[in-house]
Amino acid sequence: MSQKERLVSYTSTNSYLTLNELTSETQNIWIVFHGLGFLSRYFITYFNGLPPEKNYIIAPQAPSKYYLNNQYRHVGASWLTKEETVRETQNVLSYIDAVMGEERLPSNKNLIVLGFSQGVSIATRWVASRKIKCEQLILYAGGIPNELTPNSFDFLKKHKTKITALIGNEDEYLDENRIQKENEKLKMLFGEQAQQIIFDGKHEVKNELINNLVL
Repeated sequence: MSQKERLVSYTSTNSYLTLNELTSETQNIWIVFHGLGFLSRYFITYFNGLPPEKNYIIAPQAPSKYYLNNQYRHVGASWLTKEETVRETQNVLSYIDAVMGEERLPSNKNLIVLGFSQGVSIATRWVASRKIKCEQLILYAGGIPNELTPNSFDFLKKHKTKITALIGNEDEYLDENRIQKENEKLKMLFGEQAQQIIFDGKHEVKNELINNLVL
C-alpha cells in the first residue's frame, strides 16, 4: 500500500478584533499579532491604555485553536508549527491580506506593526513579504525567522522605519545567549535602524511599555 499526499484549496472564515474607532482624529493604526496560546480578544486588551481617539488597533486571530494545559477549559491559538511551515505561512498571509482588504486603511496615518512572542515571526514575515511601509516595527519577546535577510527589509531603511525589540531580563524562553543572538540578528537585518530594549520582567506584555512607544 502506498500513501500519496494531495492538496485541496477551500474557503475558510476567521475572525479579527478592532479596538476604538478609526476617524479623522486617529493618528496611529496598530496591527498587533498575539503570541502562542493567546486569543485576539484577550491580547487586544493590552492596548486599552492608549488614548482611544488617537489609536486604532487591529488584532488578527491565529487560525489554529486548541485547549490549553490539557484541561479542556481555556482555549488558545497558534499561528504556525514546524509542520508544513511554508504552506501554512502563505495561508496566514492570505488571511492577513483579507483583513487589510476589509479595513481599507487610509495612508495618511502612522502605521505601527507589533508582534509578541510567536507573533514576531508573523509580523516580520508579513512586513517583509508584503513590503509594508510602517512607521514602527515592534518585535516584543520573540525571534525573527531565519529565512529573512537584510534584503527582506531594504524598503524599511528608505522609509526610515523605527525598529524596536523588547526583551525581558527574566524571560523564561530567552536566556542570555539567545538574547545576544537575537541582538546580533537585529543588527544584521536592520543595522543602526534598530534598538534593543531590555526591561525588568518575564515573558509578558507590559502596558506601560506599549504606551511609551507612542509618546
